[in-house]
Amino acid sequence: SRRLLPPQNPMFLRSDLLPAARVDADPWWKNAVLYQVYPRSFQDTNGDGIGDLDGIYSRLEYLARLGVDIIWISPIYRSPQADNGYDISDYRDIDPLFGDLAAFDALVARAHEMGMRVVMDLVVNHTSIKHPWFVESASGRESARRDWYYWRDPRPGLKPGTPGAEPTNWESFFGGSAWEYDPTSGQYYLHLFAREQPDLNWENPQVRDAVYDMMNWWLDRGVDGFRVDAIDVISKRPGLPDGGPARAPFGVGHECFADGPRLHEFLQEMHERTFALHPGTFTVGEASNASPESALLFCDPARREFNMLIQFEHVNLGQENGKFSPRPLAHGELADVLTRWQETLGERGWNALYLENHDQPRAVARFGDPQNAWFESATALATAYFLQRGTPFIYQGQEIGMLGGQFTRPTDFRDVESLNYLRAHTGDDVPAGLAAISRDNGRTPMQWNSSPNAGFTSGTPWIDVPASASYINVETQMEDSSSIYAYYRALIEARHRVSALTTGSFERIDAGDPALFVYQRSCEGSAVLVAVNLSGRAIIPSGALIDEAFPSSRWNLYLGNTVDSHSDTEQETLTPTPTSSMAPWEARVYLAAR
Repeated sequence: SRRLLPPQNPMFLRSDLLPAARVDADPWWKNAVLYQVYPRSFQDTNGDGIGDLDGIYSRLEYLARLGVDIIWISPIYRSPQADNGYDISDYRDIDPLFGDLAAFDALVARAHEMGMRVVMDLVVNHTSIKHPWFVESASGRESARRDWYYWRDPRPGLKPGTPGAEPTNWESFFGGSAWEYDPTSGQYYLHLFAREQPDLNWENPQVRDAVYDMMNWWLDRGVDGFRVDAIDVISKRPGLPDGGPARAPFGVGHECFADGPRLHEFLQEMHERTFALHPGTFTVGEASNASPESALLFCDPARREFNMLIQFEHVNLGQENGKFSPRPLAHGELADVLTRWQETLGERGWNALYLENHDQPRAVARFGDPQNAWFESATALATAYFLQRGTPFIYQGQEIGMLGGQFTRPTDFRDVESLNYLRAHTGDDVPAGLAAISRDNGRTPMQWNSSPNAGFTSGTPWIDVPASASYINVETQMEDSSSIYAYYRALIEARHRVSALTTGSFERIDAGDPALFVYQRSCEGSAVLVAVNLSGRAIIPSGALIDEAFPSSRWNLYLGNTVDSHSDTEQETLTPTPTSSMAPWEARVYLAAR
């Protein structure tokens, strides 16, 4: 843990190089920074060990000081909590765990007063089995809402409820069959996620009408937009055929329900019936199957679907043998995927820039070197993704370099996906891949201070607080001008004030080594050069490749993350040029001289 402390004065920052005024972006979200709050783990105010809306309200000043423009709140609707709120039983109410509608309205109003917008997490591929729609649908084959969900007979000739009798061979994202048998009616219902999350039948226009009506209800209430969960699986292949072999990290049948034939028809209808009625709405879809090429179908403005897309290609790297059997990444592998998304979406699309969220392990643990270079690798990764073309997302705790949990016993886990995996695992041990990749890594309580429960709760937290909270916490870092928190603030200030980081093009520069991620953002009158060493070894960039197009005299160093970024020699501060040797996990951000 002592090595996790950053070296003395590691950060170089010249705020005087930034333009004085914020860039006036059109549309507004092209200049915005989004912060995701996982409410269950953010801040508890009533001592029940679960975060709540009053807790988010109490931390709005913190988010404003960080520089946040948009707050995305993971699901807070009424829910049995089988999947931590992603199983919704009432779309128009707040779960008592988190508060009530009055508390939500107060939160939105205060955020608006402080210049921040609030985006809700919208889950409309499925509901909870406790939702009145499903309760009525499951009441019998003659129910008026029977076809609001997918009900199918068992395979002919097989005993209902036995292995192999499921209508198709589709597998759930959370393991096991995607079908659950209902002995009362003798049919199965489809659930691509947990069995408590039955899939809505989007082929039924009454379903779509009900969803759009609900969305408009929230937008009329003052919500500023939606992050739409698992939206690329709402259209299933006609006839629901059996799937082919599994394509890791996805299970059998994925090709039969991802990017279905009516998907974009539904999304354009959604836009017309909801977003178009509320100009300025922020919209981002989540699509696990998207490629850079297919992403343009979602986020090309001319198609009128979403502003941007959350894709999975970079976070699925190294999972060819399954999600919980990850391999180490090769140098340049992450940067190459990010580059492909930048170049393919180009000027037409818009990227949702992220490295972690509630479904992913912590970025510094997954892609960095937390044992030997915690500060350096956390800030290098931040620099690499945050300044690309798109809207950057920060997940709670990412701005202080949180590491994730310590999962050594099966009882340490809470996530339904992890628990399902453990049930199928033989042995009492915890597989290393599960401990590293489990979604619970991103769901441990926010580390506000070094107290026993990290300032998160006065009660017993719903999931254990990592021991790292004693030295990785907000309180410590806000007092340190060279902390990861301070580094993120510097990145955010640059995004807000440098034109090239809002409207500029993206150009990858070959620096002669795959571990070096070097790129330029540029537009008329503004340019930024970003250089990051995404490895644990020192590397000398290829001067011939960089100097020709990017002469050192053109650039001023704005931000750096290592002691090598600046050194005092006889009271003269020396800063490295773009062709200077880069230390392990070093990051530099240059602004064009004005």
